[in-house]
Amino acid sequence: MLSDSDDRTLVIALISGGGSALMVAPVEGVTLADKGQLTDSLLRSGANINEMNTVRKHLSLVKGGGLARLAMPADIISLMVSDVVGSPLDVIASGPTVADTSTFADAWGVVEKYGLTGQLPASILKHFEAGMAGQIPDTPKQGDPIFDKTVNVVVTSNEIAAGAAIEQASKEGLNTLLLSTWVEGEAREIAHFATAIAKEIEYSGNPVPAPACIVAGGETTVSVRGQGVGGRNQEMALAAAIQMAGLKRSLIMTLATDGSDGPNDAAGGIVDGFTVEKATRAGLDPDSFLANNDSYNFFKQIDDQLITGPTNTNVNDLLFILVT
Repeated sequence: MLSDSDDRTLVIALISGGGSALMVAPVEGVTLADKGQLTDSLLRSGANINEMNTVRKHLSLVKGGGLARLAMPADIISLMVSDVVGSPLDVIASGPTVADTSTFADAWGVVEKYGLTGQLPASILKHFEAGMAGQIPDTPKQGDPIFDKTVNVVVTSNEIAAGAAIEQASKEGLNTLLLSTWVEGEAREIAHFATAIAKEIEYSGNPVPAPACIVAGGETTVSVRGQGVGGRNQEMALAAAIQMAGLKRSLIMTLATDGSDGPNDAAGGIVDGFTVEKATRAGLDPDSFLANNDSYNFFKQIDDQLITGPTNTNVNDLLFILVT
């Protein structure tokens, strides 16, 4: 359809989280299976979403401004639902209508950083080598005339969702604080920090006194070492449960706003100072489940999964720290 565009054509693009995975058109010579293999390796390595998209944009005809290139000379209005920390336009769904700030060299740097050079399919290795040698054009950059008639607008984001949560918590009579919507890093490490905040409120009343609701947003990562089933939010909740054992007045909830925390039906998990005790009575060892990246089955067995079903809107993850 885009190949038939002319200067009287209006293209309205509705872009949301998941676009990087679902809107695919591999470059010539690279199969979808090849891209899938690399994406799986990146996911398991602990690469963040910006790094993953840097790689994927350089293997696609539509990502990294490719859609705008295909639609030229049409007018383009792109309305975006952001699932990316900070909402950088070129990262949301891998920026199909946005000038790309990354290069082939950047993409190759991600591959090297996570030690994946030996895992690349031959077709992808060949494409990257040609790109770095200047034998094929890079993704379109700022100033390219293909973007002269393109308007990109973020219509909702993690920041908006976190703000709505704070507003509702205030209406419920809680003392609130929006901590950050830039939370990134290893899920179990963020759990340590979240637990530290809960402990601080219980013992000192800082940074806000009880009854307190602290909200944070962003997207963590998991370096997969075990064979279990889980997701970044459930892993964070499990790690938090271990750290907050014995706390009397605190609860931590983590969730994916689209209702799917990884390849399972849970949105996240809910834990408090009694979760470990509850698990122990059920004959479960939380540390073993965490070591095996098996948070899904841990919470399923103690009925502390957060199940929302699909929400049909993905604006990253939310973390709630509640202290009574």
